Amino acid sequence: MMTDALRRAFPDAACTLDHEEPERLAVRGILSAQCTDKRVNITSAELFLRYKTMDDLLAADPCDVADIIKPCGLTKSKTAAVLDFADKYCNYWGHTVPDDPDVLMTCKGVGRKIANLIIGEIYGIPAIVVDTHCKRVSYRVGLTDNTDPDKVLTDLNKVIRDDDKIAFGHLAVELGRTYCKAQNPDCGNCPLNECCRKRV
Repeated sequence: MMTDALRRAFPDAACTLDHEEPERLAVRGILSAQCTDKRVNITSAELFLRYKTMDDLLAADPCDVADIIKPCGLTKSKTAAVLDFADKYCNYWGHTVPDDPDVLMTCKGVGRKIANLIIGEIYGIPAIVVDTHCKRVSYRVGLTDNTDPDKVLTDLNKVIRDDDKIAFGHLAVELGRTYCKAQNPDCGNCPLNECCRKRV
């Protein structure tokens, strides 16, 4: 099984967003769109130093929030999404992060990818995070014939065991960053070299 080979190759693969508290992971997930996890962690540390709770964040001046999260890009939409999450968390969800991805996706800036990240990392619910690395890797190795993230997720759910689904997204990221790069993939040294379809 490909996942077993990936686990051997990347035994320490894990979520690279800081996630000491569920609600903070959700905010970081929102900020991660088209931004590196490293930048999100740095920026969110400043955000949560200024606003220690979601209630504090909800009461914040949107312009101040925007100034802090600006390094993550897409400032206007991410500011609206972060404040929308704070509103739902405080006023509708009883200061808890829902374990239902469909409920989470009612929040601005939370799509299937981030919803799956949240329920997987927080609640241990089997869910695959299909980011750009996972999408590329899954197509190249032959786990899907699709490139649309929703269709890729559907295909992966059919072939990835439930107890591997949370890990698979992280493993795919490691594979994509280390060997299966968008440009000039290192197929010769890849741990999936012998079973990959090599659809570069």
